[in-house]
Amino acid sequence: MPLTSDLARPRAGVPTERQRRWWILALVGLAQLMVMLDGTIVNIALPSAQADLHFGDGDRQWVITAYALAFGSLLLLGGRISDMFGRRKVFLVGLIGFTAASALGGTAHTFGLLIAARALQGVFAALLAPSARSLLVTTFTDAGERAKAFGVFGGIAGAGGAIGLLLGGVLTQQFSWRWTLYVNVVLAVVALGAALVLLPREGRDRTVRLDVPGVLLVSTALFGLVYGLSNANAHSWSAPLTWGSIAAGGLLLAVFTWWQTRAEQPLLPLRILLDRSRAASYLTVLVSGAGVFGVFLFVTYYLQDTLGYSPTRTGLAFLPMVAVTMVVSVVAAAALVPRVGPRPVVPLGLAVSAVAVAWMTELNVDTGYAAHILSPLLLAGLGMGLSTAPAIGLATYGVGARDAGVSSAAVSTMQQIGGSVGTALFNTMATTAATHYLTTHPARTPRTLEQAAVHGYSTAYWWAAGVFTLGAVVTLALYPGGARKEAES
Repeated sequence: MPLTSDLARPRAGVPTERQRRWWILALVGLAQLMVMLDGTIVNIALPSAQADLHFGDGDRQWVITAYALAFGSLLLLGGRISDMFGRRKVFLVGLIGFTAASALGGTAHTFGLLIAARALQGVFAALLAPSARSLLVTTFTDAGERAKAFGVFGGIAGAGGAIGLLLGGVLTQQFSWRWTLYVNVVLAVVALGAALVLLPREGRDRTVRLDVPGVLLVSTALFGLVYGLSNANAHSWSAPLTWGSIAAGGLLLAVFTWWQTRAEQPLLPLRILLDRSRAASYLTVLVSGAGVFGVFLFVTYYLQDTLGYSPTRTGLAFLPMVAVTMVVSVVAAAALVPRVGPRPVVPLGLAVSAVAVAWMTELNVDTGYAAHILSPLLLAGLGMGLSTAPAIGLATYGVGARDAGVSSAAVSTMQQIGGSVGTALFNTMATTAATHYLTTHPARTPRTLEQAAVHGYSTAYWWAAGVFTLGAVVTLALYPGGARKEAES
């Protein structure tokens, strides 16, 4: 046999280039799961952490908000740093820092240290998330393989919150609330070893420079928006700190947009957003991030507070939806969108999600899981699978390697802002509706209180259905017809 044939044959135990790409997908998916988990995994552990560290009800929101503030406000900066210094370096720094912050939070014996650790998690997640997603953009250059890869990745993004609820319930109930943070250390050890082996080394791109005014403007703007929305969740929309922060954030965001038209090397090149398909995809991610909280947040409350489910059982209740989301995500991104384009698929997914959430308004204090809850959850999984995964892939479709990090960061930013909007808006609507119900039903029996809570949840579901419906209509108008061809920006 010729010598060249032996040289061409892959060595035993060494992955081929094609195998390496799919192993990188597994690595990136694990990193994305870590980031998504931390958006919900601590929620279920909050009562236990509060009892252990002795902080008040007014302070507990900061365990969630500290992570969201740091993560949401620094994402675009993290994406541009990834473009500048190389995705491998930034991914590793983000992974190591995220792991250290998680370990610090797990060992925290004061409320202040826990909040500081959560904020640090958000800082390093802002490096980890965009570098992970941009690795997919630069690793999968073939259109068919990229669609499959983003289908898997989108499934993880769509189901990560529910997996966090399950894992948080199991870890809190079986071990301790601290393991909702320690679990990141376990996952990161695996991810770090894989990253060192799989990810190719990159040199620094010295042609990319940091837009410092843009960084300051957008980070401050996003901080104001996320802080204001979080404050609305804890206080009210009429509180000066709430509307003042939101107004300041909106104004700074407008100034940031203007500056991006003037900057020599803009932090977020507007050409990325001006593509109709990408704009529709970013909107879909925003709407999905907001609407999904109408499912996760209030179904979680309903199952635990109204039906008396344990944290573990609550997490298990979401598993069928998770399974449907992940399967449909791969099918939609890899088979449907490449054949018929996004216009028939993504708006349909948002519309299906609207129907699923509207169906949940039928739940009451006596409904059962198998007969009444499972079906709308499965339908919600179908809707999220049809919309979220294709939108995440299309949001970075055709973006050159030079802008891969910042375009990926924009996707994460939309998810984060959408989640903050959903939490603040729907929680406020649910609380207002429950309070109004009690004014018209003055008998404060335990059953009346349960009925008031369920009435509040139903109101939130209607609002979530409205958000999904609006998203379906707008994306139907924005997405161009037909399948797209791969192109570079």
